[in-house]
Amino acid sequence: MKLKRIRIGDILLQKGLITEAQLKLALEEQKKSRKKLGQIFVELGYIDEDTLTDVIAEQLGIERITLDKLNVTQEAKAILPENIARRYKALPIKLEGNLLHVAFADPLDISSIENISTITRKEIVPYIIKYSDLLKALEIIYGEENKLFKIAEEIEKKILSVGADEKFLESLAEDTPAITLVDSIIAKAVEDKASDIHIEPDEDILRIRYRIDGILHELLTMKKVLHPPIVSRIKIMSNMNIAEKRIPQDGRFQISYHGRNIDFRVSSLPTNNGEKVVLRILDRSEELLKLENLGFSEHSFNLYKDIISHPYGMILISGPTGSGKTTTMYATLNELNTIERNIITVEDPIEYNFKLINQVQVDETADLTFANALRSILRQDPDIIMVGEIRDRETAEIAIQASLTGHLVFSTVHTNDAVSSIVRLVDMGIENFLVSAALIGIVSQRLVRKICPNCKISYKPVYEIIKKYRLDEDTVLYRGEGCEKCKYSGYIGRTAIYEVLKIDSNIREMVNKNKSIGEIKNYALEHGFQPMFTHGLELVKKGITTLEEVLRVTAIAYE
Repeated sequence: MKLKRIRIGDILLQKGLITEAQLKLALEEQKKSRKKLGQIFVELGYIDEDTLTDVIAEQLGIERITLDKLNVTQEAKAILPENIARRYKALPIKLEGNLLHVAFADPLDISSIENISTITRKEIVPYIIKYSDLLKALEIIYGEENKLFKIAEEIEKKILSVGADEKFLESLAEDTPAITLVDSIIAKAVEDKASDIHIEPDEDILRIRYRIDGILHELLTMKKVLHPPIVSRIKIMSNMNIAEKRIPQDGRFQISYHGRNIDFRVSSLPTNNGEKVVLRILDRSEELLKLENLGFSEHSFNLYKDIISHPYGMILISGPTGSGKTTTMYATLNELNTIERNIITVEDPIEYNFKLINQVQVDETADLTFANALRSILRQDPDIIMVGEIRDRETAEIAIQASLTGHLVFSTVHTNDAVSSIVRLVDMGIENFLVSAALIGIVSQRLVRKICPNCKISYKPVYEIIKKYRLDEDTVLYRGEGCEKCKYSGYIGRTAIYEVLKIDSNIREMVNKNKSIGEIKNYALEHGFQPMFTHGLELVKKGITTLEEVLRVTAIAYE
């Protein structure tokens, strides 16, 4: 619905509700205060709020919502979180297909309507509600569900009463409201199964976002004055230096939540608007996945099982941050963990504790780096070694030497695909013949969101999609419409897509001859290699994920 713009002052004048002198005084006041003209008329006592609301509703041709007629559906409430509703002074009413009915305190604010439409991905049907009724309605429909705003307001009032002195703001970190606020933010993140919490200062606001199933979602925005006490509180919990704001810092802490031990890795970064803080959430109570439950295709699973059965050599797991490499690594170690084997790991951080496996935590302050730990591990008679990440040439050299002297070595690298991992080691300065001799297999992976089973629907893809991705003409695909269970995203949970490259004698020869990535890829494809996109497309056809999701996380390589 497209709203026409109206001049509220002229309309009130035409209706005889104000005089020309009153309009002139209100316009002069608006120049000073920059408030909405309708608000000024009410504050000056020229009209009451009910009259203003009725006039706007009449002129725009929209319905007015009153508290006695309030009937908010759960679907509408779920799709418009409280922080968004409060920010844009909006009240969700009902959801009908792609139409979201929303009552606004100021439906003349077109940008608010457009922003909500963008956030919810729905077409907005606007209503009008009196501002005082809106505030009461927000309390009624959201109730005790989210106390974060009330706690934030309590801290804001205290700041306003004393002043925004930097030392005072930091001292609030030890006050009960600030402690409660941070604890509530953390608890909600754990409850929502978020992997990360982002505390982000902007020019004039503080934004809190959660990463859920790989996608960032805004939880709430607060006034910028809340930034110092929140960041200071997190720094206290993480044993970080509160006074140091000019350089990045790292810390960690642990909480017990409903009997579960949850670890947090904390990182601060100075920005032009203040320190940005990110908390990575590590739930140690989660059951370790078995290798057969990770989501490998049958082809890739059989190939990977064959590779990890080798007594020595190097196996790399590649992918960007947050692609599930650690889960794959841990599931593999769990598969190989027997009383007959001596398995030692060096990690940063240790995310899961194993029985029988000796795990070493990197501590660079004590000069216990990956490379130094790896040297010591080699004197401990290991059969299998896991190096959390190959970050530099020194670590790579020691790991490769270990794999060439009778050890099975696992590690991770940040590369886009399996073949690129070979070149990554060469780029680090490792000789080609050492890389080719050491590597026995490479896995590359991504995580894709799974379609919500509660709102899953089928559809027929358009001809262009069928042709581009070589689908059968009668192919049926699936997507999630969006429902309360999936918070109207259409997705719940994630699964992995993989590609597994076994290094054979021909690939070794190509590496020795310094052949290009493209040449190695083409050879691999000709000999049965299945890239990630192929695996992803299989999941799309099975209705596990969507084509859009696979395209989001993969490059359509190897075409």
